[in-house]
Amino acid sequence: MNIPFLGNRRQKVGFPDPEGIAELLAECELLRSQAGRAGVRLDDSPASLEALDQLVPRWRDDEEASAWLGNDAGLYLGTVIVRTVPGAAWEIRADGQPVVRIASGREFDVVDAGHEWAASGVPELSQLYAEVAEA
Repeated sequence: MNIPFLGNRRQKVGFPDPEGIAELLAECELLRSQAGRAGVRLDDSPASLEALDQLVPRWRDDEEASAWLGNDAGLYLGTVIVRTVPGAAWEIRADGQPVVRIASGREFDVVDAGHEWAASGVPELSQLYAEVAEA
């Protein structure tokens, strides 16, 4: 029922626009805080990924911090890819996992990669970026 003075009550609820999703996923507060304390400026550039790869991994002693940092590292990697690789965009899979899809249609689970990086440092974030940018 559409009663004009009540407005449209059947508004579709869903995800924000792609730019809104990108901004939300780019926050990465814990990673930005850790990097800032180490003197690393995260400016969404490939060079900042190289700087992150050089951080001393003090977080590995704290399992909870490592998990959060891995999530943020993956989201940051995705942010750099989306902002610098032509045709790359965020996509939310049916299971709710954010992934990056590049122009060729290839999909990258950057959050999983971030968790691996936080846990062991391998593969390096800059190396993953180079692979994606090359694809």
